[in-house]
Amino acid sequence: MSASAPTANADFDRARLTWLERALRTFTDVRPGEGATALLMFANVFLILCAYYFIKPLREGWLSASGTGGLSKLELRAYTAFGQSLVLIPVLAYYGRLVGRWPRAVLIQRATLFCMANMLAFWALQPKFLFENPPGIGVVFYLWVGIFSVFVVAQFWAFAADLYTEERGNRLLPMIAIGATAGGAVGASLVDHFVSTGFVPTRHLLIAALVPLAISIWLMRIADRREGGVAERTKVMLPEADRRGALGLVFRTRYLLMVGLVMLVANWVKTNGENQLYDVVQQTLEGDAAAQGLVAADAVKHFVKEQTTAFYGSFFFWVNVAALALQALFASRILKYGGFGALFLMLPVIALVSYSAMALLPLLWVVKGLQIPVNATDYSIQNTARHVLWLPMSQEVTFKGKPTVDSLFMRAGDGMAALTVLVGVQLASPSRTFFAWNIALVIAWLLAAVWVVRRHRSLSADSHAPHGSEG
Repeated sequence: MSASAPTANADFDRARLTWLERALRTFTDVRPGEGATALLMFANVFLILCAYYFIKPLREGWLSASGTGGLSKLELRAYTAFGQSLVLIPVLAYYGRLVGRWPRAVLIQRATLFCMANMLAFWALQPKFLFENPPGIGVVFYLWVGIFSVFVVAQFWAFAADLYTEERGNRLLPMIAIGATAGGAVGASLVDHFVSTGFVPTRHLLIAALVPLAISIWLMRIADRREGGVAERTKVMLPEADRRGALGLVFRTRYLLMVGLVMLVANWVKTNGENQLYDVVQQTLEGDAAAQGLVAADAVKHFVKEQTTAFYGSFFFWVNVAALALQALFASRILKYGGFGALFLMLPVIALVSYSAMALLPLLWVVKGLQIPVNATDYSIQNTARHVLWLPMSQEVTFKGKPTVDSLFMRAGDGMAALTVLVGVQLASPSRTFFAWNIALVIAWLLAAVWVVRRHRSLSADSHAPHGSEG
């Protein structure tokens, strides 16, 4: 009789599922009472990422229209990305103080509204709109997009990790992350459609992005009211979190510091690949402008800006379509059957194979073709792993540590990629050398990731004990 009890309980649970929860079970193990909040979180992150991909292609287009000050466009992009990491240091220090001052729903709402106000200002200041070409606006906007990723994108995932217990998060976050990849794919597709048809000109994309962000605030507040603070009782409070700011917490906790270093190297590798792609795109478009008989500097800049935005809208669309397929079909199953380790180690293994192939055959179609699966795996499988690893942590650790790791360390990876560009330009290194360097970085990334997986297993065990702590 006892042997049949688990089966009977499982059948009883399935009988209590709503039609929504039955539909969501296509993607993961959704249980009675979980469907409504999971769908709210799904829709929330869908809207946030849709808005983000309205903004992200503009970042590349505006930067391409900025004065280069004697730098190549590749150098300008790389060095501006490094500047993001410097700007984020005071931003994160201030954000860390707000974590302890405001409830999470208030923090998220005010941070999002702050970014929406910034978007209105940038809309008015964009090149060739109300003003001819405000000095340095492309660089300033590029820096601001990094701040947006902290205040809107990263804090959503901190909210999601804090909202759920580890057991529920392991089941539901992969499904919620489908909303992120779907939002990215839809946002990038809409940008490509808007620009190609002229339905929404590029100068009004920032205004269009305000709509999904406003709705996301409303959905977040509903989800917060539904779940309350039940998950907090199962979280690990690291001793280092007591009375420390965001930066101090990460740099004085070995586990969090190692997580940050893994993200730094991972982004260094990915950005190296993206920088090479960007360089080829710019050279190609400048050649296209010349082929069309464009000679005037302003005309060439405008052409390159518009076509760069369109190219990246299309590129991000295909990346996000691939990411959506990986997220919907594989992420939850890899986590269920292979555990966190399989999820966290998949991207460095794929990157090792991809960049080895690029080093052997550094041609445009090879680089573009292999950069898509690397980015797609990063935006799906690796993205889910980055969120799952915070599930055992307390609210204070999560809201301080996750935005710091997801922004400062990842932007520092961009900075190291900028240094790679600087050295490579000075030495006139061929593309093959950049890809060989990436292979060495991936090996270091893989070794550090193995350490994080082992430590995460220990913290996860602590979170299930009566009083988990950092030992």
